[in-house]
Amino acid sequence: MSRPKVSVTMPCYNCADTVGRALDSLLGQSLGDFEIVAVDDGSVDETPHILQDYSRRYAQVQWHRIKHSGVVTAANEAIARSDGRYVARMDADDIALPDRLAAQAALLESRADVGLAGCLVRFGGNRSRCAGYAHYVDWTNTLLDHQSISLNRFVEFPVPNPSIMVRRDCLDSFGPYREGDFPEDYELLLRWLEKGVHMAKVPQELLVWNDPPGRLSRTHPKYDMDSFYRIKALYLARWLERNNPHHPEVHVLGAGRTTRKRADMLLEHGVRFAAYYDLDPRKVGHIVHGIPVLHRDRIPPSGQGFCLSYVASRGARDDIAAFLSDRGLEPGRDWLAVA
Repeated sequence: MSRPKVSVTMPCYNCADTVGRALDSLLGQSLGDFEIVAVDDGSVDETPHILQDYSRRYAQVQWHRIKHSGVVTAANEAIARSDGRYVARMDADDIALPDRLAAQAALLESRADVGLAGCLVRFGGNRSRCAGYAHYVDWTNTLLDHQSISLNRFVEFPVPNPSIMVRRDCLDSFGPYREGDFPEDYELLLRWLEKGVHMAKVPQELLVWNDPPGRLSRTHPKYDMDSFYRIKALYLARWLERNNPHHPEVHVLGAGRTTRKRADMLLEHGVRFAAYYDLDPRKVGHIVHGIPVLHRDRIPPSGQGFCLSYVASRGARDDIAAFLSDRGLEPGRDWLAVA
């Protein structure tokens, strides 16, 4: 068989209730030139039987079974067994809308500078019960071009992992997922951006991103907030070393306990804090571990310091961006949002 244009890689584990719908959504794609490579990660439910049935009925579906080793091993096994020029990720509990593969492949074919293509995603959970996750999805859908993705990489994961399609050349050059005590999808994105890979999204909803209670990002310790901020701190410190003209000194917006706990992870990488900045009069004027807490109005002007905003409450990020813009500070040059 000739090499397919797109390989869809799908790690599967105990997903008998959802994997059929995921496969059906792929088999209904408007693009015909693709393969599906599903790797069963030692499931103990009906998942392997469902995958075997689909592979018998549809030539585009191949499946492989491995000893239970975790999602990273299964995802990388699927990548290794795929042949497409472009490699898409799909989770076994999500739904690909009919033009997903065609639209993302078209973006990569028309933009030689882009190595990773995302898309808008539709939140498939309960917005009232999972408001935080829904707001996160809405936020990711505002980040469409490389600049916005790059500047917001240290806020949250700006390109949902099940929505990506990448060039095989990028996988060969910069590597697939890595195993560790960190979210492997976020680490891959930070690593590729650090290596200079350009990213962009198709400005169209192409994936329904479901939010089941058993999703790994909700249940596994390597996806908790501490793990997320540890890997963020590592890559952020390296970014600052290359881009902060005042390195290793930074100015930290936010002086609350949670802010300081997360910012302190940078200290392990040689970053130093000149001051914390806040609006709360109960904090302003204090000294915390030798670092002064100053009023926000005392943030240094453009060119005289680099600021990191660790204030994450809803609405505060926009308020801080407007405040810094009014003072002539530009994101990426004078400051970054990192929470």
